[in-house]
Amino acid sequence: MKKITIRGKDFTELICSEDIEKRISEMAEEINRDYKGKEVIFLGILNGAFLFAAGLFKKINLEARISFVKLASYQGTDSTGTVKELIGWNEDITGKDIVVIEDIVDTGTTLERIIDEVRIRKAGSVRIAALLFKSDAYKKGIPLDYVGFKIPNSYVVGYGLDYEGYGRNLPSVYKMID
Repeated sequence: MKKITIRGKDFTELICSEDIEKRISEMAEEINRDYKGKEVIFLGILNGAFLFAAGLFKKINLEARISFVKLASYQGTDSTGTVKELIGWNEDITGKDIVVIEDIVDTGTTLERIIDEVRIRKAGSVRIAALLFKSDAYKKGIPLDYVGFKIPNSYVVGYGLDYEGYGRNLPSVYKMID
């Protein structure tokens, strides 16, 4: 097992880069099939989803645009339970088909906030694409349409996810060693 240390915390590899790339291709195929002949706006959630969004979006064969919004709910390794909007919305999504791109869904607090905002802005439809899903931590009833990997309720870094701003550049996903 590959081990790394970030800011004094030890992590072990959970999902290798090859498996991530393969699953993203499969997810893109599903989205391409589901939205064939439609125009789609992809909405990436920053900072964590930027690598996943890029990897997924370049495999999309649809009439599509991508936009980003930045929200935050983490402090260190713990969710704060509240979501702060950091960068606002700049897309008119009225009547449009939206695919929200999330790096990770754990409690669902951030996702709930995004879905509320999308509905307020009168999107035609909304689906969720999440690279990682912590089903044991999930507290909301919002269905996830495209899930890369179900993972244990552990703190993870890599492939866009960070610990105190570090580790986003790792090509694999690593979980913290307790």
